[in-house]
Amino acid sequence: MKNLFEPCHVGAMALANRVVMAPLTRNRAPGALANARMAVYYGQRAHPDSGAGLIISEATAISPQALGYADVPGIWSDAQVQDWKQVTSAVHSQGGKIVMQLWHVGRISHTSLQPSGQAPVAPSAITAKCKTVLFVDGQATFVETSAPRALDIGELPGIVQDYRQAAKNAVAAGFDGVEVHAANGYLIDQFLRAGSNHRSDAYGGTIENRSRFLQEVMQAVCDEIGGQRTGIRLSPVTPANDAQDAHPQALFEHVVALLAPLNLAFVHVIEGSTGGPRDHQQGEAAFDYAALQNAYAQAGGHGAWMVNNGYDLALAEHALTSGADLVAFGKPFIANPDLTARLRAHGPFNTPDRSTFYGGGDAGYTDYPTLGA
Repeated sequence: MKNLFEPCHVGAMALANRVVMAPLTRNRAPGALANARMAVYYGQRAHPDSGAGLIISEATAISPQALGYADVPGIWSDAQVQDWKQVTSAVHSQGGKIVMQLWHVGRISHTSLQPSGQAPVAPSAITAKCKTVLFVDGQATFVETSAPRALDIGELPGIVQDYRQAAKNAVAAGFDGVEVHAANGYLIDQFLRAGSNHRSDAYGGTIENRSRFLQEVMQAVCDEIGGQRTGIRLSPVTPANDAQDAHPQALFEHVVALLAPLNLAFVHVIEGSTGGPRDHQQGEAAFDYAALQNAYAQAGGHGAWMVNNGYDLALAEHALTSGADLVAFGKPFIANPDLTARLRAHGPFNTPDRSTFYGGGDAGYTDYPTLGA
């Protein structure tokens, strides 16, 4: 019987417990640089007795082109590598482990965030029916995404190289590994899904072709830092950022079979839509997550299986008895830096202040009290 609070090994990492802090975009990195406030925030959540066994960083852009939201961090420059070191040092000083989530938003961007005001890039020139975050007069403001241009096939190797370099930079910054963000309607997910990928070349059409970009990215990252320091995030049925595909079961069972030979540290699956239904979109057939995990195992995959979406203690314990290895918690970690201690004690839990989620200073970021404080 797995226990949520017991130590475990995940890839090359020895974790103090099976509680994972999910990636949470907080828009507090002006200039795409990590900073001292972020070091405090992550350090507060890293103690093995009270915090996460593993922290996954907020989504971090792999290149200037990969940016899609205001004041999010990056990992393409030497300055960014140096500034992230204060964050990884803060986590490690508490005895914690942290991996960086590598991010290219693709079409989920705005021209004002792109180099020289250019159009965002995507598999196909299809505008996403969703919004992104800019700061207007100092306030986080949701605005429509800009129309993208379709990537030329000759540009794809360069983006794969950006992922490889970002993984190398993350390790140089002191991270214990990386998680490739292939979920929630961002670039890799845009290639996977028929709704956003209308290409007629080797990267479009069949499931095999639509999965090619993901496979190339993951191979490059694993070649650079090793599969045992690499994870991936998937979201088979999320509608986030206008993600659509008529056959998600077949698509994602193919994807996990491709991932199996890479000897990954973990596979992180968002079950349903974050904060919404766990197994399906409205009006669609239920997604079979047990079949997905079985497809991974049948193909020889041994990485830890991480589940995510609205988990509490009871659901987490049930998931561990049903085959999961790790349970990721998102919003609860915003307001509860000592979430693991609170789960163990069955509460109480602080309630997050939603008005402070995106942008700002210490309020709603580093000022939540711990038990006994």
